[in-house]
Amino acid sequence: MSRNVVTGQIESPLIQPTRTEEDFAQHLRAVIDQSTKGSHIFVLDQLNTHQSASLVDLVIEYSGLQIDTETLGVKGKSGILKSLDTRKAFLEDATHRVRFVYTPKHCSWLNQTECWFSILVRRLLNKRSSFSSVEILEKRIAAFIAYYNEHLAKAFRWNYDGKLLKV
Repeated sequence: MSRNVVTGQIESPLIQPTRTEEDFAQHLRAVIDQSTKGSHIFVLDQLNTHQSASLVDLVIEYSGLQIDTETLGVKGKSGILKSLDTRKAFLEDATHRVRFVYTPKHCSWLNQTECWFSILVRRLLNKRSSFSSVEILEKRIAAFIAYYNEHLAKAFRWNYDGKLLKV
């Protein structure tokens, strides 16, 4: 899922059993297709599917880039596709219409989607929850997202003031 940081709404949730790089690219296409004008900046953690060859293809397509096969290279061997680091550098390029910003490792709390998943767990998927099938679970999640978007969505107000945390 993606969270619009301005409205707080959940956009284009993809509820399914797999989380492949193709699934993620499919989700991002749905988000981008909702608003075809302007640029898109996605804030992500450093999961390997967030730095995949599928995302490189997506950025090339939606940014209208003309990249020759030599520059693109071969996954694991050369060019942009050579490694996670080379793909990440390409995906972070601020000149692209679609670009990615990655949170530092071990800082998933900076990712607003992770904060929203915490809300989902506390309100729907807590220890008192029970679902008789995967289909019912999927329907309940979809219903919660619709309810959240209608009644609860708002921008998160970050209030950390930079002082050291007391332990």
